[in-house]
Amino acid sequence: MMKIKETSIQDLIEIQPPLFQDERGYFLETYHLEKFKEIGISTPFVQANQSFSVKGVLRGLHFQKAPYQQGKLVKVSTGRVLDVAVDLRKYSPTFGHYEKVVLDSRLNNMLYVPEGFAHGFLALEDSVFTYLCTNLYHKASESGIIWNDPTIHIDWELEKYAIKQPLVSDKDLALPSWEQVQAHL
Repeated sequence: MMKIKETSIQDLIEIQPPLFQDERGYFLETYHLEKFKEIGISTPFVQANQSFSVKGVLRGLHFQKAPYQQGKLVKVSTGRVLDVAVDLRKYSPTFGHYEKVVLDSRLNNMLYVPEGFAHGFLALEDSVFTYLCTNLYHKASESGIIWNDPTIHIDWELEKYAIKQPLVSDKDLALPSWEQVQAHL
């Protein structure tokens, strides 16, 4: 049976599917339409993505603007990441708050990030990151928030994970602040 862990932000759900293991290896279901409907995730996934990041790479915080918003089911197939989601839903009591979860390939845990969130992660080890999306990528709608925004003030726990300075793409370094993004939500 799937283990479900609610986070401090409504609709943001950590999921750990059952693992069936024996001397040959293991099997797990990473997605099952009916089982996900039972836990309130009924939007179908239409795109699958994968990235590889070396330890210390920080990707994000990304989102797509309406009407191309994406919900994401994220996990790592190898490695560990500190996964972060920021609530962008203006009607939400946790608007502007963030939640972080360590996704670990040894635990096979996943995070469901619904539409209306900015998302990013820090690779704690060399990691293969996979995610299913509820909407197709639309380049003109892509946006984001700078990873080290002083208002949101995400604790990326760099010292804890022995990362002196995260490796961030030039594109992500040019992302706007939370204050600038709010005006366009």
